Amino acid sequence: MSMARGLGWAAALALAALLVAPVVSLAFTAAEGTGELWPHLAAYVLPQAIRDTALLLAGVGLLVIGLGTGTAWLVSAFDFPGRRLLDAALLLPLAVPTYVVAYAYLDLMHPLGAMQSGLRAMLGLTSPRDLVLPDLRSLPGCIGLLGFVLYPYVYLPTRALFLMRAGSLLEAARMLGAGPARTFLRVALPLARPAVALGTGLALMEALNDVGAAEFLGVRTLTVQVYATWVNRSDLPGAAQIALVMLACVLLLVGLERLARGGRGYAGTGQRERPTARRRLDGWQAAAALGLGSVPVIVGFGLPAGYLAVSAWRRVNSAGLPDTLLAEAGNTVLYAGLATLVTVALGLMIAAAPGLLGRRSGTALIRTAAVGYAMPGTVLAVGLLGPLALMDSGLSVLTGAAVGIVGLGTGGALVMGYGMRFLTVSVGATEAGLARIPRTIPDAARMLGRGRLATLFSVQIPLAWPAILSGALLAFVDIAKELPLTLLLRPLNVETLSTHLYGEAARGTYEDGAAAALLIVGIGLIPVILLLRLDRDAGFRRG
Repeated sequence: MSMARGLGWAAALALAALLVAPVVSLAFTAAEGTGELWPHLAAYVLPQAIRDTALLLAGVGLLVIGLGTGTAWLVSAFDFPGRRLLDAALLLPLAVPTYVVAYAYLDLMHPLGAMQSGLRAMLGLTSPRDLVLPDLRSLPGCIGLLGFVLYPYVYLPTRALFLMRAGSLLEAARMLGAGPARTFLRVALPLARPAVALGTGLALMEALNDVGAAEFLGVRTLTVQVYATWVNRSDLPGAAQIALVMLACVLLLVGLERLARGGRGYAGTGQRERPTARRRLDGWQAAAALGLGSVPVIVGFGLPAGYLAVSAWRRVNSAGLPDTLLAEAGNTVLYAGLATLVTVALGLMIAAAPGLLGRRSGTALIRTAAVGYAMPGTVLAVGLLGPLALMDSGLSVLTGAAVGIVGLGTGGALVMGYGMRFLTVSVGATEAGLARIPRTIPDAARMLGRGRLATLFSVQIPLAWPAILSGALLAFVDIAKELPLTLLLRPLNVETLSTHLYGEAARGTYEDGAAAALLIVGIGLIPVILLLRLDRDAGFRRG
């Protein structure tokens, strides 16, 4: 047993070293800059980038808390015609990457776009100067778009808590005479604090990782500055220095999320939890509830997805599909598929580590695997350059070949970056699947003479395969939608759907990128459907 634990700790340390290597590499790369570089960044680049990033995160945080908590309470505490459909539809914005939404709205809200043209026609106006809407290319515009796309990160855990944990307490509050508003403010909201904090932290991580939407909308965040400094100015040390500032922001977000949760958790009573009793709404109240609840769905999914469908149809009818679309879709599937295989294989072994190598070392492995997901794609990409170069040098010595094998500009670098970034997605799903298997089943296999590894492959994996498959699908979709890592680590002259869309938006040729954007949305619908299926199987929908 001591030897197994030793191997477990060794594996945990090796994985930790692999995940910490980008951070160490960032520090060394940043130190390579000239003495004049940091004063320039501190005087002209970082102040605006930090200000824009802080304002963006603050605005997005407030918006996702309001939208996510409000919609979760609406579908949990009230019953009205269309509630079940709204309950499912509120997850749909998860299917649309933030940069796709920004891409769609830039064309929709252009002075000559469909939205402003339609409003002028309704009002009988002919000149674009007669109706001027607020410019979407602004910090408030970016906050609004990101908030309406990312609110499901708060909605999902908060809704689950209201449905599964709050029933008895809310019923007690009503029996003591508290009205709906007081029950929400004094009981439901404090109870939901850990779930809201967790969802908000995830949403802010996604907002910090965003590069496409912020750049399209003219917001110079830290992420955008890392990309611009490296790619546009060919200044890698400067990009590394900005990335270190970003890493500090990530640590601050993690600390704030833990502080917001206040160390709180939930203790069960040992009895089956009572579901929340919903208050019935009819007439104008039901119509108002359905209308208000539909606004985030329409803004975050309906309008951009509808625009993309219409634009793609027009593009196909007039000029056919882009010649490169098939190859770009193939590249997307190829690299996302390879990275998914890596994450699923590693995720399976890490999730099974507590049973194979001991609980302490296995838990250490699981916690270490989450480090990569906490790093924004741009930070991870810059930090991987040094370790990848060292790996290439070592492989060149062993093979005698001078050509890079896994370094910058190769598919190996992209697959490795994807794997490190999304490893925790597969680990979490697989761990949950293995945890649902009664301990008596693997114990019986062990008593019949099977070893730990044989029990895992012949007994536990066949029973946990739905969860493993769901983790694979979630990882595949996240990888296929990832933009920052793909932009910075993709092989030379290789385009994916996300980079194709980024290029079309940069050139302003929105209609030519509509088909690629629609394919990305279609891929994003996979986890939403999966979540709805799991939600139904878990029995969250009651009446």
